[in-house]
Amino acid sequence: MLLLVLALLALLAFLAAEYEEGRDQAALEADAGVLANDIRSGLLRNVQTLQSLHGLTSTEADWLAAATDILRQHREMVRLEWRDDAMSLRAWHDSPYIANLYDQMGRQDAAPSLRLACDNAERLSGPAFSTSYFWPLPGGHGLEMIEMCMPVVRAGQSLGYLVATYSLPGMLSELINRDLARGRGLTFTDADGTRLALYSAVPVRRRVQVAAQLIDLQGMTLVLRLESPRAVYSLFPNVLTAVVGVLSLSLLAVLGALARDIRRRQRAESELAQALAFRKAMEDSLVTGLRARDMEHRITYVNPAFCQMVGLTAEELIGSGLPAPWWPPELVDEYTQRQAVRLAGQSLPREGWESEFMRSDGTRFPVLIIEAPLIDARGVQTGWMSAILDLTEQRRVEELNRASQERLQATARLATMGEMASMLSHELNQPLAAISSYTTGADNLLDQAGTDSTAVPLEDLRQAIRRIGEQAERAGRVIRSVADFVRRRERVRETVNPATLFEDIAPLVQLQATRLDIRVRTHVAPGCPAVTCDRTMIEQVLLNLTRNGMQAMPPADPPLRSGLRVLTLSARLVRALAGADGISTGVRQWVELAVTDHGVGLAPDVAKKLFTPFFTTRAEGMGLGLSLCRTVVEQHGGALTHEPAQPRGTVFRFTLPAG
Repeated sequence: MLLLVLALLALLAFLAAEYEEGRDQAALEADAGVLANDIRSGLLRNVQTLQSLHGLTSTEADWLAAATDILRQHREMVRLEWRDDAMSLRAWHDSPYIANLYDQMGRQDAAPSLRLACDNAERLSGPAFSTSYFWPLPGGHGLEMIEMCMPVVRAGQSLGYLVATYSLPGMLSELINRDLARGRGLTFTDADGTRLALYSAVPVRRRVQVAAQLIDLQGMTLVLRLESPRAVYSLFPNVLTAVVGVLSLSLLAVLGALARDIRRRQRAESELAQALAFRKAMEDSLVTGLRARDMEHRITYVNPAFCQMVGLTAEELIGSGLPAPWWPPELVDEYTQRQAVRLAGQSLPREGWESEFMRSDGTRFPVLIIEAPLIDARGVQTGWMSAILDLTEQRRVEELNRASQERLQATARLATMGEMASMLSHELNQPLAAISSYTTGADNLLDQAGTDSTAVPLEDLRQAIRRIGEQAERAGRVIRSVADFVRRRERVRETVNPATLFEDIAPLVQLQATRLDIRVRTHVAPGCPAVTCDRTMIEQVLLNLTRNGMQAMPPADPPLRSGLRVLTLSARLVRALAGADGISTGVRQWVELAVTDHGVGLAPDVAKKLFTPFFTTRAEGMGLGLSLCRTVVEQHGGALTHEPAQPRGTVFRFTLPAG
């Protein structure tokens, strides 16, 4: 309160000083008006004096004598001229107080201003003034001057013009009351504030008050600017006013403080309402369901997203307890037991868990629940807060991705078979040619039987028929292996030996190996167990890796005996191998399958992007093979890696769980 009183006293002193300053300003403006009137009156008296100049003189000599007296008495005038109607100079006289007035510039340089003043005088039939102009003097000085032109008429006859040249500094010094200008700054300025003439100035260190008065002359306007230093007042210029002001302002201060408190309270209430509305808007716009429960498991809050999930209104949900109305009836006991276990100790882990909810229409949908303790401002737990995510769309997207992955895998298999079509036709030609030969031989034997039944060698006929069957079975195996590889099947995990996997893809691998003059070698380590896998998918992985390995071997390599045109498929048992996520899988048994080629190897920039979808180094490749291979291996829980082989080439390894 003391600070408030002191502030009021300071304010009162300030207001009193402002009052005194305003009073001084009014007095200054009044003095400026007096000075402006003095100048107007002085100019008017000068006009009367100049009019009498032609009334008392008739010759140029008399005129010059009278003009000399006038210039001695009126220092504000610097020149008097008598000009005829054609503006030719008849007589003139300069002020004796200013020497060498027209040494720097000739009188003709002021002709535009003179002509302007005389034109206005002729139009007004009276004295008129020109605009001010600067006239330089010797020594770098100068004067701001104006011209006054007045028509001269005697007995109704024009005698020309009387021209008086005024000095603006002279007007300030000769036409004013000097007592009013003492200790103050007095200047003439233009309408735009440009200073024209200076009589006195106030030191710039002092703060000043300014008053301005317009002096309207015929043909021009001057601004008289009067400056006065501000007075330094005592603490209380007006004691009575100070006392009354303090009492009044104290009452106003109390009312102001009360009003400020009311405004603050209203602002706080408004901000609180806005914050609540903003939070409510955020909760209503969420797609995540929010649910709050008290310590007795009764629902205290639900947001619109949760109501939309379960198909019930907030009024139906708030206040309800266990069992929850969205629990499937057959899972009520399981959910009740699980809830009791999770809420034991009245603390909840913050990780989420998946569950199944039921809408009011009976439909089921999967959800992810994240629950945490609800703590109030005092740090006391008042219940639990849950966030529920509807996983229906996520499950649908996962299913679409799975189906898309299967379609990509089938597409890759079809693309592989397209590349093998020419090799397949060559491979099938051999058993078909053999069948044709054996059929021709059997037909010849039967023809012989028609003429001489004892000449038919039955053993040769049986052997021909067996050969026909073997070659047909061989062709059938090739066709079946291709059909099994291309056919799209549902995922079926089965237990199969690595050697069987190698044998199943052997006909397809051998097709390309024969054409490229490459030997295929398989090796299964002793004691290697069977693997649990989707047989068709793993065969696709092996076939893709073998094809890539054979295509990496340049055709200009030495013959087979050099050991560089050999592709090796191997399998062995490993333990504690890292899975696809880089984390050790413990002591579980894994089988490692490897495809080793002796090609040109992988460049560092190619190795970085090797598993990127649609990245390929072959002009005819699709860039999906290795990406799909890694996806298939990771779906089995394993990992697909590669490393350089010795003396050259690359080894691709992948792991499958032991069966």
